[in-house]
Amino acid sequence: MNSEKAGDGNSWYVIHTNPGQEERADSNLKAWNVQTFTPKLRERRYNQYTGRPTELIKPLFPRYIFARFDAGEILHKVRFTRGVSDVVSFGSIPTPVHPDIIKTIWLRTGKDGFVNIGEEIKPGDEIVVKEGPLKDFIGVFERDTKDAVRVMVLLKAVSYQAHVVIKRDMIRKLNSACPG
Repeated sequence: MNSEKAGDGNSWYVIHTNPGQEERADSNLKAWNVQTFTPKLRERRYNQYTGRPTELIKPLFPRYIFARFDAGEILHKVRFTRGVSDVVSFGSIPTPVHPDIIKTIWLRTGKDGFVNIGEEIKPGDEIVVKEGPLKDFIGVFERDTKDAVRVMVLLKAVSYQAHVVIKRDMIRKLNSACPG
C-alpha cells in the first residue's frame, strides 16, 4: 500500500463492486472521467455432457476493480456510482494502491486484453499438451501466433514431427512443476 493519504491528488484505489457489476461500475466511473482498470481472465471450461470446450470471461478479482481519481475531490461521487458498493478503506479513509501493483498487472495483460497468469513459455522450451486430442504429446514451443491465443509447436511423435497450431492454455512446460 502507498503512504499517500486520501486527497493527495490522483491515486489508484480498489473499488468494491456490487455482485456481477464490475463492467457496470467500470462504465459508470468512466462517465465521471475516472480512469479505471478491470483486469480479466479467459478460462476454458468443458461442458459436462458434450465435453466441448467453452471460454468463460471473468474478472481477475471478482467484485473488485481499480480506479484512479482524486479522493479529496470526487470520493463521494465514486462511492455513490451505480455498480459500486464502496471504496476499499482503512477506517473511513480510502486506501491508495501503490502504482507498481497496477503496473505489474498491466504488464501481464496481453494484446487481447486478458491477464496472463500462466507460466512464461519461450521459443525452444519443451512442452506437453495438457488436454484435447493431442493430450500428453511432447513438443517444442516455436512461437506465438498473431491472435495471441494460439501458439505454434513442433510435436514429436514416433519418428514423425509435425508443426501444429494449438491454444496456448492447452500446453505447459515439460519441466514445469504445475499440475495437469
